[in-house]
Amino acid sequence: MLGRARGQLRPEDVGIPAGDRRRVLGLRREEVATLAGVSVDYVVRLEQGRGPHPSAQVLGSLARPLRMSDDERRELFDLAAVAQPRDGEITLLVRSSIHRLLERLEDNPAVVLSAKGDILVWNAMAAALMGDFSLQPVRRRNLAWQRFLGAPGRVSAGEEEHRVTAAQTVANLRTALGRYPTDPGLLALLRELRTSDDFRRLWAEGSPTPWRNNTKTIDHPQLGPITLDCDAMHLPDADQTVVVYSAEARSHAAEMLALLKVIGIQELSASRTPGVLPDSRSSQSGAISDR
Repeated sequence: MLGRARGQLRPEDVGIPAGDRRRVLGLRREEVATLAGVSVDYVVRLEQGRGPHPSAQVLGSLARPLRMSDDERRELFDLAAVAQPRDGEITLLVRSSIHRLLERLEDNPAVVLSAKGDILVWNAMAAALMGDFSLQPVRRRNLAWQRFLGAPGRVSAGEEEHRVTAAQTVANLRTALGRYPTDPGLLALLRELRTSDDFRRLWAEGSPTPWRNNTKTIDHPQLGPITLDCDAMHLPDADQTVVVYSAEARSHAAEMLALLKVIGIQELSASRTPGVLPDSRSSQSGAISDR
């Protein structure tokens, strides 16, 4: 079933540039492994029916990049004799209609976030603007983890903006904990974040700071600073958020986005060795990082 699902997708469907030297149809096992946060060998063994018994977390992480429908996801869990995640846990599966929406936004960077800030899916423009998320371990594809525990990213912020957005990030996690008090991925994330002094201080303050649509300046390594409108659209049934970056027509930022569409994605394609993804060697066999 996994092999069939791989063959039905194109790299650009999941925000991976295909490149000029690609000879295979569908997604490579290496690409699925990287997006799911497992080893290539683990994917091979699962496809051949000889791997260890997968957990619900691993199956969900495989179903997401393979864009499985609810019925396909149910079949996958049934074949593995694994119970699906219960109601009351954070949804990490993105509907096919939202995938199609991101495909149509080919001129604008866009990502989908979970209720706890996981970067679930993204389009090629988002990878070109913000960096290739597929090269990051799965547990690090989280806005809160990146803000409090990761290295500085491409978003350029002054001291005041950094203070406000940090408080907003903590407030969003507090809201998520109120809705999903037993979600294992959220609880694991909070345990890790509490190693940050800044996070502990903001969590103790407990002031509600809701997220607002605003502008973001991205310091792109080739194009320099690009200031874009950043709008968030909530998907209430899945408790997920679509974040879209855009620019006013005929503005300098719009020109930079048009240029990014040409050179940014080409650069991503050129940086990959055909058939080998940079972090596929570092994944633990049969294991996936906590979200």
